[in-house]
Amino acid sequence: MAKEFGDGLDKAVQKAFTRPAPKSAGPQMRYMVKQLGGTKAVADLLGMSQRQVERYVAGTAKKPRADLAARLEREVTKRWQPQIRAKAREKAATTGGIVIDVHARLGYAGAPMDTTDEDRIRHLTVALPPQHAARLFDAQQQGASDDQLRALTAEALKEVYFQDGGRRAGSLQEVQINDVLDLEFEL
Repeated sequence: MAKEFGDGLDKAVQKAFTRPAPKSAGPQMRYMVKQLGGTKAVADLLGMSQRQVERYVAGTAKKPRADLAARLEREVTKRWQPQIRAKAREKAATTGGIVIDVHARLGYAGAPMDTTDEDRIRHLTVALPPQHAARLFDAQQQGASDDQLRALTAEALKEVYFQDGGRRAGSLQEVQINDVLDLEFEL
């Protein structure tokens, strides 16, 4: 199952990068060796031989298999510009907030007489205040599952969009996000 909510948050933060991450295998391997402190650590992380890592670093090996290329790119991106990443999260959590653009099937539950089982496909673009961004990023940093991030996002949509900060839909108890067709976060 895809980690659409966690990956969406990561992509939003990556847009704050000031320089692009290395794209080819040689520079990516050299970056990883520098980050992890040696070829052995990189080999263990990527599930390959230390000698093959050394070949990429030296430039004698150039084109990794598709699965290795994907793992390598994911690990480089995860570690790229940590200070910029931290500043972007801090800004979203304290002053900027986060914008969510979601196209999904949304379910609702209200007071006993107002309960509806019928999900509806909706496309929403909602600016979430900083406290919701802070909750999402804190949960992600603490290793929350994608289902937990989905629930936090649904709770934020309930409070901000459906209840409009307490001005409407007071009997709405729960919002569920199901069957995500498209999801994007923006800082």
